[in-house]
Amino acid sequence: MNTPTLWFKRKIYGWGWRPVTWQGWFTLLVYIVLLLACVSTLNNNSSPREVAVMGLLPLIILTSALIRICYKKGEKPHWQWGRKDDAR
Repeated sequence: MNTPTLWFKRKIYGWGWRPVTWQGWFTLLVYIVLLLACVSTLNNNSSPREVAVMGLLPLIILTSALIRICYKKGEKPHWQWGRKDDAR
Protein backbone atom coordinates (compact mmCIF):
# COMPACT_ATOMS: atom_id res chain seq x y z
CA MET A 1 0.00 0.00 0.00
CA ASN A 2 1.43 3.36 -1.04
CA THR A 3 0.63 6.05 1.52
CA PRO A 4 1.08 9.68 0.45
CA THR A 5 3.78 11.74 2.15
CA LEU A 6 2.39 14.48 4.37
CA TRP A 7 3.75 17.96 3.65
CA PHE A 8 2.44 19.34 6.95
CA LYS A 9 2.09 17.77 10.39
CA ARG A 10 -0.03 18.92 13.33
CA LYS A 11 1.57 21.37 15.70
CA ILE A 12 2.51 19.89 19.07
CA TYR A 13 0.98 22.81 20.96
CA GLY A 14 -2.18 24.57 19.80
CA TRP A 15 -4.03 24.21 16.51
CA GLY A 16 -2.53 24.25 13.04
CA TRP A 17 0.28 22.77 11.01
CA ARG A 18 4.01 22.96 10.55
CA PRO A 19 5.88 22.08 7.34
CA VAL A 20 7.89 18.85 7.47
CA THR A 21 8.93 18.21 3.84
CA TRP A 22 10.58 20.37 1.22
CA GLN A 23 7.20 20.69 -0.51
CA GLY A 24 5.65 22.11 2.67
CA TRP A 25 8.50 24.55 3.18
CA PHE A 26 8.34 25.58 -0.49
CA THR A 27 4.57 26.18 -0.20
CA LEU A 28 5.12 28.37 2.85
CA LEU A 29 7.94 30.27 1.09
CA VAL A 30 5.75 30.93 -1.98
CA TYR A 31 2.95 32.18 0.33
CA ILE A 32 5.31 34.63 2.05
CA VAL A 33 6.92 35.86 -1.19
CA LEU A 34 3.56 36.47 -2.89
CA LEU A 35 2.19 38.26 0.16
CA LEU A 36 5.29 40.47 0.44
CA ALA A 37 5.16 41.23 -3.30
CA CYS A 38 1.59 42.52 -2.94
CA VAL A 39 2.24 44.50 0.22
CA SER A 40 5.50 46.02 -1.06
CA THR A 41 3.52 48.12 -3.53
CA LEU A 42 1.94 50.06 -0.64
CA ASN A 43 3.39 53.19 0.93
CA ASN A 44 2.28 56.09 3.13
CA ASN A 45 0.52 57.75 0.19
CA SER A 46 -1.62 54.70 -0.66
CA SER A 47 -5.36 55.29 -0.64
CA PRO A 48 -7.59 53.15 1.60
CA ARG A 49 -8.95 51.44 -1.51
CA GLU A 50 -5.44 50.57 -2.67
CA VAL A 51 -4.63 49.19 0.80
CA ALA A 52 -7.73 47.00 0.64
CA VAL A 53 -7.03 45.73 -2.88
CA MET A 54 -3.26 45.26 -2.58
CA GLY A 55 -3.06 44.39 1.12
CA LEU A 56 -6.17 42.84 2.60
CA LEU A 57 -7.55 41.03 -0.44
CA PRO A 58 -4.30 39.15 -1.21
CA LEU A 59 -3.93 38.32 2.49
CA ILE A 60 -7.40 36.74 2.56
CA ILE A 61 -7.01 34.88 -0.75
CA LEU A 62 -3.47 33.61 -0.12
CA THR A 63 -4.21 32.56 3.46
CA SER A 64 -7.34 30.71 2.33
CA ALA A 65 -5.29 28.92 -0.33
CA LEU A 66 -2.56 28.02 2.19
CA ILE A 67 -5.11 26.61 4.67
CA ARG A 68 -6.73 24.59 1.90
CA ILE A 69 -3.35 23.15 0.87
CA CYS A 70 -2.55 22.33 4.50
CA TYR A 71 -5.89 20.50 4.87
CA LYS A 72 -5.29 18.52 1.69
CA LYS A 73 -1.59 17.71 2.20
CA GLY A 74 -1.40 17.58 5.99
CA GLU A 75 -2.62 15.71 9.04
CA LYS A 76 -6.11 16.35 10.34
CA PRO A 77 -5.76 19.34 12.69
CA HIS A 78 -7.10 19.47 16.21
CA TRP A 79 -6.24 21.26 19.41
CA GLN A 80 -3.53 19.52 21.40
CA TRP A 81 -1.22 20.47 24.19
CA GLY A 82 1.92 18.35 24.01
CA ARG A 83 2.59 14.94 22.56
CA LYS A 84 0.08 12.15 22.98
CA ASP A 85 2.74 9.77 24.29
CA ASP A 86 3.85 12.14 27.10
CA ALA A 87 3.01 10.54 30.45
CA ARG A 88 2.34 13.25 33.00
